[in-house]
Amino acid sequence: MPAPRGTLTAEAPLAKLTWFKTGGPAELLFEPEDTADLSEFLAALPADVPVMGLGLGSNMIVRDGGVPGVVVRLGKPFFDCTDLGDSTLRFGGGTPGVLASSTAQKAGVAGLEFLKSIPGTVGGFVRMNGGAYGREVKDVLTQCDVVLRDGTVKTLGLADMGYTYRHSDLPDGAIVVSATMRGEPGDPATIQAEMDRITEAREASQPLRTKTGGSTFKNPEGTSAWKLVDEAGCRGLTLGDAQVSEKHTNFLINRGEATSADIEALGEEVRRRVRAKSGVTLEWEIRRVGNFGKVTVEPSL
Repeated sequence: MPAPRGTLTAEAPLAKLTWFKTGGPAELLFEPEDTADLSEFLAALPADVPVMGLGLGSNMIVRDGGVPGVVVRLGKPFFDCTDLGDSTLRFGGGTPGVLASSTAQKAGVAGLEFLKSIPGTVGGFVRMNGGAYGREVKDVLTQCDVVLRDGTVKTLGLADMGYTYRHSDLPDGAIVVSATMRGEPGDPATIQAEMDRITEAREASQPLRTKTGGSTFKNPEGTSAWKLVDEAGCRGLTLGDAQVSEKHTNFLINRGEATSADIEALGEEVRRRVRAKSGVTLEWEIRRVGNFGKVTVEPSL
């Protein structure tokens, strides 16, 4: 392994870094000192070693067998927020959505309020075209800087991203280290009121104070995933300590001692029941990564 300036940890526990609080370790966890450190490390890393980015671990199931290769986590050196003027802001890839939206509010930049409602980091939002409350990253992104798997640092424009619903064309192993977003001029008080409205709506409708992973399935064309899950009779469905939330049926929760295998198997059972009821095959929105581990028990109401 190349010797970086940042922190490189073998067999690093990932469960504590994910919202579900489940899953096995990373073979190697790398927290780079800066973009150059990341670039140099990846350039020297053998080409057959897989690389995966990890943000806040919110929209992810890390399987119980752990993640092979290198997991890259962008820490405080990548939390920077810079006002470029003309309602344009540049964020480090590790910047949490809450910090990005509050920075925009203080700068009088409207249109980025929705970032507060997405649990994760700017790098993750950019990779998956994250969105909520009628807006997506594709509506505000102008360009981003990425470090490719071979260590090349590249600036990509919006047209290079290949955005569709919750998808980009970024290749495997590419890490988003910064993103530039443009909103429009706005009154800070009005922006704050919209952010407060979004916060209240999330508190009222989502199981935020549980071990969850955010929205589980993508919304199919013309309908909502939660509605299909509810109509298939899955509200409250359990498998071990994994459960379909009774508050919002497009959320899976860990009631305490669930394994990642329990959570993923419950999601697959939900997909089976929805397909049987409506003919619609739900697509996972939550990323499922790593190697499988424990065998699960049968689902029950």
